[in-house]
Amino acid sequence: MKQKIILAASVAIGLLAAFLTGSYISAKERALQEEKTAFARRNRTIEAVVLAKNLPAGTQLTADDLGILSFPERALREQTIRPQGNIALRLIGRRLAVGVSARQPLQWSDIEGGAPDDRGLAGMLRPKMRAISITVSPAASVSNMVRPTDHVDVLGTFTLPSKTIEGATELVTLTILQDVLVLATGQETAATYRGGNGNYSFVTLEVSPHEAEVLTFAEQMRGRLTLSLRNPEDLHYEKELPQVNFDRIRTTLENLNELRQKTILRKR
Repeated sequence: MKQKIILAASVAIGLLAAFLTGSYISAKERALQEEKTAFARRNRTIEAVVLAKNLPAGTQLTADDLGILSFPERALREQTIRPQGNIALRLIGRRLAVGVSARQPLQWSDIEGGAPDDRGLAGMLRPKMRAISITVSPAASVSNMVRPTDHVDVLGTFTLPSKTIEGATELVTLTILQDVLVLATGQETAATYRGGNGNYSFVTLEVSPHEAEVLTFAEQMRGRLTLSLRNPEDLHYEKELPQVNFDRIRTTLENLNELRQKTILRKR
């Protein structure tokens, strides 16, 4: 009987020791994980825009001058330029207000005029470019899903004098501009856009002075302008985009569908 009691006590003590050991190890693991989390929080890195080489004040920035590096979050300032959105378009053509060393976080205070958001829409424009607004319907703006910083082609449909029937008119659609940057949709710019399904009836595009004249004339002709959304990384330019009327649709529709099927098969 005494031996049974001693054995039972030994088992109980062993279980207690195992429990205490397990609790101790778990507590140590939790403490270690908390230290790791705190260390990661203290040393979290964030990407920032840098210069590829030392540049003096007054330098006009090009795409080759810009790069991206990671830095500890605590080392960055509020004015540090982050690689968010299409940041390169907002920097290319801007001039440095001060000399900046290579591989150091670039600050908006280093740029003449400061952050574009501080200067409104005008501050977002690249040199020699203009902002112009055009009226669009939801259907003409990809169901109002075109957003600031998107790139679009602008198509126009017009009623023009017929080339084949004297005194008659015909509908003609043509691509007016390709790869155009959207600066704003309605009153929302890249700085104010917060997501969601916004409704708007006009978009603001970044164009050259000559392109601004073309778009203005197109609207005065009471034409219907349509935006065709494109991937911002797609820089392809279609050199031959003919005007489309009923005769062209009738004669080329079969060829267009054959070409489309071949393209789809290649992608698969």
